Amino acid sequence: MKHAVLIFLLIFYSNTFFGQTLVRFGNQTISRDEFLRAFRKNNVQVKASEKAYRDYLDLYIRYRLKVQAALDLKLDTLPGQLTELANFKSQIIDQYTNDETSLNLLAKEAFTRSQNDLRISYIFVACSKNAPPADTAKAWQKIQEAYSALKGNKDFNETAAQYSEDPYVKNNKGDMGFITVFDLPYAMETVAYRTKTGKYSSVIRLDGGYIILKKMAERPAHGRIRAAQILLTFPYQATDAQKAETHKRADSIYHALQSGADFGELARKFSGDNLSYQLGGVLPEFGIGKYEAGFENTAFDLKKDGDFSLPYESSFGYHIIKRIKRIPVSPVADQKTLDDLKEKIKGDPRISVSKKQMLQTILKKTGFREYIPAGNILWNYTDSLLKNTKPAPNEGISDQTILFQFPGKKYVVGDWVTYRKSLKSAPSMTNGKSNSEILDLYRQTVAFDYYREHLEIYNGAYAEQVNEFRDGNLLFEIMQKEIWNKSASDSVGLKKYFEAHEKNYWWQPGAEAIIFNVANNTVANKLESDLEKNISIWRKDVDGFSGQVQADSGRYELKQLPGGMAVEAGRFTQRLTNPDLSVQFAYIIREFTGISPRTFEEARGLVINDYQNELENIWITGLKKKYPVTINETVFKTLPK
Repeated sequence: MKHAVLIFLLIFYSNTFFGQTLVRFGNQTISRDEFLRAFRKNNVQVKASEKAYRDYLDLYIRYRLKVQAALDLKLDTLPGQLTELANFKSQIIDQYTNDETSLNLLAKEAFTRSQNDLRISYIFVACSKNAPPADTAKAWQKIQEAYSALKGNKDFNETAAQYSEDPYVKNNKGDMGFITVFDLPYAMETVAYRTKTGKYSSVIRLDGGYIILKKMAERPAHGRIRAAQILLTFPYQATDAQKAETHKRADSIYHALQSGADFGELARKFSGDNLSYQLGGVLPEFGIGKYEAGFENTAFDLKKDGDFSLPYESSFGYHIIKRIKRIPVSPVADQKTLDDLKEKIKGDPRISVSKKQMLQTILKKTGFREYIPAGNILWNYTDSLLKNTKPAPNEGISDQTILFQFPGKKYVVGDWVTYRKSLKSAPSMTNGKSNSEILDLYRQTVAFDYYREHLEIYNGAYAEQVNEFRDGNLLFEIMQKEIWNKSASDSVGLKKYFEAHEKNYWWQPGAEAIIFNVANNTVANKLESDLEKNISIWRKDVDGFSGQVQADSGRYELKQLPGGMAVEAGRFTQRLTNPDLSVQFAYIIREFTGISPRTFEEARGLVINDYQNELENIWITGLKKKYPVTINETVFKTLPK
């Protein structure tokens, strides 16, 4: 019984005192999970075994001891450390303040929509969101009349010509042409893709008015295209004769292209497109909806890269279009495609959908509370201060009245008034918005600000990444202070270390050589040919390859030379081809078959490295006395093999 009780107490003590703590040093700990994360991240190709764990645990303990020493010296408070950490946080924080679930859903939705182009017609009646009631009623009546006409089977384009207030309706009869994802406001895009081909939507309310959409056609997506053009422009108010003359010139250029003339040269010489002619007529990559339909159709109808069109007439003149590259939409929703779409979504107004979802997550996660006064008390108080008048007495509200509250942080009415005053310089933020909508913006602003400031509390992955960066910077700082600067400046210590270990720095058999690192075998062939003519001007030959060749000379041991043991004075070594197809080889100037002592200067780089290791080992021994290290062998044995 006594043995059973003792075993129980030992197990209980082990599990409760040590828990999952793998290492203790001073008053700090390394948990089993922390060590495993670090091991797996930095030993991808290493098989987990007791030896592998032991070796890495020794390195990891040394790492943590150094960082702790830096923290104790308060190196993390140095201005440079604080600035670098703040910059790093600003670079990564956006990826942690987006709602990934909603962002992924938006990306998948955008991918589905990207597979098809839609031809859309529309009827638009203008009416701002905060128009006077009379104007709103008038606009509503007009769009309803158009809707009733459609329900009575009136032609959509005729109805658009009669009712639409779009300034282009006289020319396009409401035909928008083909669109694809991201071409329309998100609400319109959603209605367009949900409407069946040949059908029209119900009336849609937008910020600028009312609209009815009709899906005229649907086709597989055209994707994007890179193209070039030669544009022969019409003279101002061109006559038919002038247009005919322009057409004749365009035909001449077209025939020259057919005979093999260079498209870019002709564009530079004849094209009237001031934005592209200097680039040989090359246009920025574009998709549908960028240019007029005829131009786009002509470009997308070209069958293969390198094809060019017959002269196409637009209102500007005659265009000859060359297809450079067709870029189809991705047919597969792989991770790269979805990530690219997410980046586009972040720059698109539809990100507000994700932000609203993220806002709700933040408010719930942070324990947010709000205390908005009932009725118009807050609005009246705010308006008075914005007009620099004294608020009405006995309203039960002041600048110190709490509006919002997070753990450890309060936002009062005075903060809200300051925010409202700051928006005076940005009228676009408030125009057309009610007091409640502006308060919603303020709520979102303070919630995201608070969440960003405290993100390390609420997001473990972010905290881990920040700590890893901070510790890495501290390691560099403490190593520079304790080891690198000391070793570099301690010329006496270096010389003594060299003299005490001189036998470790003898030259092994090798050669005086020039080692060449070359971009590829083709360049290597040309370089060898040049060098064989006169090796003494090898530096001049290297400079002639515009960065495709790097070279250095010196004395090297055989193991440092490409070709290994096969060296011969006056000859090139065998070439060593790297995975990236770059090539390394050497020219042997002189052989050294025996061993010989290095001078201090020849061994200096090796001595500094070894001396730094010795200083570091002495330092680590001291740190282990300062922070006694204990490994929990019971927990160590649970590491997965």
